[in-house]
Amino acid sequence: MPNRFSFFIARRYLFSKKSHNAINVISMISVCGIAIATMAMVCVLSVFNGFGGIVEGMFNAFDPDLKITVKEGKVFEWDTPEFKQSLQVDGIQMISESLEENALFMFDGSQVPVLMKGVSEEFRLMADMEKLVLDGSFKLREDVVDYTTLGAGLAVTLGARPGFINAIEIFAPKRNERVNLANPAAAFNRGYVQIGGVFSLNSPRYDEQMALVPIALARELFHYSDEVTSLDIQLMPAASVSRVKRQVQSILGDRFLVEDRFEQQRESYRMLQVEKWVTFLILAFILLIAVFNVVGSLSMLIVEKEEDIRSLRYMGASNELIARVFLYEGWLITFIGIVGGITMGLILCLIQQHFGLLRLSDIPGAYIIDAYPVIVKFSDIAIVFGIVSLIGLLTVLYPVNNLKRKLDLIHSRGN
Repeated sequence: MPNRFSFFIARRYLFSKKSHNAINVISMISVCGIAIATMAMVCVLSVFNGFGGIVEGMFNAFDPDLKITVKEGKVFEWDTPEFKQSLQVDGIQMISESLEENALFMFDGSQVPVLMKGVSEEFRLMADMEKLVLDGSFKLREDVVDYTTLGAGLAVTLGARPGFINAIEIFAPKRNERVNLANPAAAFNRGYVQIGGVFSLNSPRYDEQMALVPIALARELFHYSDEVTSLDIQLMPAASVSRVKRQVQSILGDRFLVEDRFEQQRESYRMLQVEKWVTFLILAFILLIAVFNVVGSLSMLIVEKEEDIRSLRYMGASNELIARVFLYEGWLITFIGIVGGITMGLILCLIQQHFGLLRLSDIPGAYIIDAYPVIVKFSDIAIVFGIVSLIGLLTVLYPVNNLKRKLDLIHSRGN
């Protein structure tokens, strides 16, 4: 009952007209400041989520659901009883071998160091290469001819494209062999590939450096037998990534590393998350400044309502009840600002999602996307609500505690 009575008086104080118009103005400024800061938090976090989705979409085309690598060394053999057992785990749909090494591509007088990725035929389905190829087609081998699929930037640098008669010459350094300065070419194995297609992921790491070749050719050039640098796993649509990862890791032991898609791009995701939450902290600091308006509004309201406070004390109201009135007043201001800010933020995000009003460039196609991407997550909304509520609560306690101490002092003098 006392809490309901305190809330009733606080609500009347908030919406009733004050004798000094400045209090109404400051209260409105407090609500607007909290609402705008909260709206900015919602929008900024949603935009960062959108960029995270874009990054994830770019990398996921080549990144498998699970990737097995060796912790020490570079290559490993997977034709072992442990691997056979691990690949029988429920949820695994397809596996693909990969062998990555640095090599030198030479074409029509151009020499470019590349990251050569030898892949098996399963890679076509795992990466959905038909959607990534811009020119030509993805193929690894036809009859006795080996083919390569180049990143778009690498193709431009080499001046090569599908349909050219000339083949690309590959120079692969021989392992465990010193370079003979009198005959440097003897330290390299040589191979030839025709240009099958050109792909693009809109990522410099892949588009400007990577070339896909048959894994048999890569093993031949680098003198490997059945070794791989990674074993890529595609899961069934309904499979749990965490469950399959945990089971495979337990079978293979600590010698191997089993990574999901986020762990494969750990640095990129970590950088994006750091930027996201640093921006959030900056906005939280701005919010803290805005919330201090509530302190001023409450302090002025306490001064104006001295007669009401005195009347409540004469009527037998306790100091806690009177202090709770102004505590609820501050919370109401904060809560209205939070609800208003979250509502405005969600509306703006919805408008941006459907209409893309805020654009990255006026030139269509200048970037991967034309407008700022937006993805609203319920967890972010909950975090914003919790943080703003906590800041508002802690800020309101200052003037309320001052009032309570003042009332306790008056009470002690009266006794």
